[in-house]
Amino acid sequence: MAKRIPILVIDDDPEFQELIESTLGMGGFEIHKALSGAEGLEIANSGQIELSAILLDTKMPGMDGLEVLSELKRNERTASINVIMLTGETTTSDAEKAFDLGADDYITKPVEFRVLGQKVRKILKKLSG
Repeated sequence: MAKRIPILVIDDDPEFQELIESTLGMGGFEIHKALSGAEGLEIANSGQIELSAILLDTKMPGMDGLEVLSELKRNERTASINVIMLTGETTTSDAEKAFDLGADDYITKPVEFRVLGQKVRKILKKLSG
């Protein structure tokens, strides 16, 4: 059996997380979930999971995705984790901010879940060389 690829999904919508988990879980990904930016940072910083990527929503109550991204990229332990923004925000300025902070890609919702796994895999392959 092939090794599953660990991914953390940080999104405040539990139904959206379940859709991602059911879709990507069947595609060889090991899905970990956080419903807030603070919870996501705690999981990423714990070191208990060697994450390949984080799918990060931009608009969440409390700490938004750009703040989470900034924290991830400032921390030596999490700076090398691939971060893919997965968001309903479609403005160019939002994408520019995310890329300026170190995002590896920016995928807008709604997303076709059957294509999401392929896209994430392609991004990870490209980023890993």
